[in-house]
Amino acid sequence: MSGREGGKKKPLKAPKKQSKEMDDEDMAYKQKQKDEQKAMEQMKAKAAGKGPLTGGGIKKSGKK
Repeated sequence: MSGREGGKKKPLKAPKKQSKEMDDEDMAYKQKQKDEQKAMEQMKAKAAGKGPLTGGGIKKSGKK
């Protein structure tokens, strides 16, 4: 047994999937997703400038 035969065999490459033609509904859906993604990015950037929304975990009383 030579060194090249040992080990895991590589799987055969799967054939490439046919790229289906996109109709108007698919194009509109993809455009809607892009718009939503941009809106989320803008909201994240806007929210990053502010402080945290919560007061910070367990609140301690003044008593000991």
